[in-house]
Amino acid sequence: MNNHSDNNAAKERTYTMPLRYRSMENLHIVFWLFKDIAWCMLWRPLGILMIIPTLFIAIRLSIRNRHDMNDLCHNLAVVFWITANSYWMISEFFGFDEKIIFSGIMGKQLALIPFSMGVMVLAWFYMWWKPKNTSISGV
Repeated sequence: MNNHSDNNAAKERTYTMPLRYRSMENLHIVFWLFKDIAWCMLWRPLGILMIIPTLFIAIRLSIRNRHDMNDLCHNLAVVFWITANSYWMISEFFGFDEKIIFSGIMGKQLALIPFSMGVMVLAWFYMWWKPKNTSISGV
């Protein structure tokens, strides 16, 4: 029984990354949390300042992972998510979140544009790219 489980573990694919990139991902979470805490507490300067490192690291991770379609698509979705989240925060900070911008659309609802872009990237990956590339390692 033990030999069988060792065989299965040996066949399982693994994912590794340099420690500096893993550290960058972890730091990214710290910046994101500070951004959202500042949003919750209405600390405008800190919230707006935290957009820069949060978005920078998300973009950096996307660039670093551009050769792995799985990671690239998920990291791009995160970039769009942070963009939408940051825009929504700014709309609340500056009071245009509930103002009608055009055709009954409120300021905060414009965050649906980058949110939708993230969903489209992931939909493309899961519905088109991944089924056509099942033989590629890591997918």
